[in-house]
This record gives sequence, structure tokens and C-alpha cells, in this order.
Amino acid sequence: MRRLAGLLVVPLLLLSTAACGDDKASDSASTEKGFPAITAGAKFGEKPTLEKGEGDPPKELKTDVISEGDGVKLKTGDAIQVNYLGQAWDSTKPFDNSFDRKQPFDLTLGAGMVIQGWDKGLVGQKVGSRVELVIPPDLAYGEQGQGDIKPNATLVFVVDIVKATQVPASAEGSEVAQDNIDLPKVGTKTDGKAPTVTIPKSDPPKKLVSNYILESKGEVIKDTDSVVVNYVGLLWKDSKAFDSTYQTGKTQTFPLAQVTLKGLKSGLVGKKIGSRVLLVIPPDQAFGNEAQQSIPAKSTLVFAVDLLAKM
Repeated sequence: MRRLAGLLVVPLLLLSTAACGDDKASDSASTEKGFPAITAGAKFGEKPTLEKGEGDPPKELKTDVISEGDGVKLKTGDAIQVNYLGQAWDSTKPFDNSFDRKQPFDLTLGAGMVIQGWDKGLVGQKVGSRVELVIPPDLAYGEQGQGDIKPNATLVFVVDIVKATQVPASAEGSEVAQDNIDLPKVGTKTDGKAPTVTIPKSDPPKKLVSNYILESKGEVIKDTDSVVVNYVGLLWKDSKAFDSTYQTGKTQTFPLAQVTLKGLKSGLVGKKIGSRVLLVIPPDQAFGNEAQQSIPAKSTLVFAVDLLAKM
């Protein structure tokens, strides 16, 4: 089963490698030997500039705490929000940064949403910290490279850890009656495992369905929020699952402003964090006449979504 997250949202910012212009250094600040120096914007929250790395890059992941915050330590599975700037070891030109976009980047730590060097290097760091990561190719993009990043490139990142949220194992809340026999029935167990989804043999609805299965008392989701979810997605036609976060045991973070699947975004906005929701998305709010991986053209999609946390 191929993961379809890249079809549901705009490709992850960290992986988009949008080129950024050079920044001229305005002051000098040295870091521990083996780390390119931050030459401007050294404080947490400021856009940094970096010198080129000196000599041969290290062959192992290196992490330097530029300034330590007083927040909680990050754990695998936490939903986190960061600002970052990245460049190659042998360059002074950043290939990507979130500071210019003025929008922190959301991810679930350890979920494979980013290169391994991030997942490994950020665990144990405190919220409010600024860290510098030097990431060897085998924990970055390896022999293939990525966009403007050359094959076998060692990467350097300055990362500001803005926020972290612990993610519960399951949705909770009051069970809502599922009395429409023409809609799928979703299981209500809260053991952290994928809920059962039973799709009827009748024709699918022609309009978007967004119904509570478990309704919590959490905060209402806005279209500007980023939400951490577990979900299983199935085809109405044959009840075949085409995607599931439960198979990998890793949640997914959806910045709703970047969600490209119209029915997914519309169906989640207005729902409450902590709830389980059934979505039935007709083709005109899904992928329409275009087939996508294991999803045939003109497919009605069914999702059971646990809305675990909001960033």
C-alpha cells in the first residue's frame, strides 16, 4: 500500500528545496569546531546566515545546541513546529528556509515525513532551542540528491524548535449514532488501532459526508490550522484500503491551508480536535477523472479520521 500523503497536501516544505537568495553576513558568531559558523541572525527566531563548511564534512550526524530553550524535550511521535534554514556544506547559498515564508513548518517527529537526520537529530532537544544539524548524505538525500541538492551532499540546518504537542493514541469522545444504512459504519474502539470501516453495497452519496463517529469537546478546527491525524482511506467501490497511517504506526500532520484534496479539507474544518470523523468524498471533491496510484478515476473515497491534536 503506497502512502498518498503527497497527493493530499502540497509537498513538504523541507523536501521542496525552493532556492533562496544569498544573505550577506553582518556580524560574526562562531560555533563548535566542525559546524559552519552562524554569521548573522544568531538569536532564536532570527533568520540566520551560515558560512561554508571548512574541510571535509563529518561522516556522522552532528548536533550543536546554539541556545537551549526551557521547554519540554522532544520525543518520537511528538507533533512539532519549527523554523529552519538549510544549505549544503560546501555552499553559502540556502536551498530552503521557512523564515522568509513567515510560516513555521509542521511535522510529526519520527514519522518519516522528513529526512532521517532531522528525525534523529531533533529527538531530545528542548522546545525553545536553536540547534544546528550537520547531516551526512546517508541520512539526507544520498546518491540521488533532491532538486538543487547535489548527490552525496552533506547538509547543514539551523532549526528553531517553536512548539511541541504530545499526540494521544486515539480519538476519544461520545459515540454518535450511525443510523443511516446507506453510509459506512465505523468502529468506535479507542485502542489506538485502525477502526473497522464497513461500506454498504448501495450507491455512494453524491455530496460530501462529514459525520462524527466519536465527538469530543475539543477545540474547533479552522482552515488555517495544522492537525495531527491517524486515518484509514478506502475506495467505496470495493472497500479496498488505499492508505493508512496505522500500518506504519506513524501519524500524519495536515496543514489545512496546503491540503489539495478539497473534500478532505472541507470535511475536517469545523470538526473538534479529539474526535473521530467519517468522510465520504465524491469524485468531484477528490481526484475527479484522474487516476492516482491505486485510486481509479472517478472514485468515491471513504476516510475514518482520528483528529488527535492541533498545532
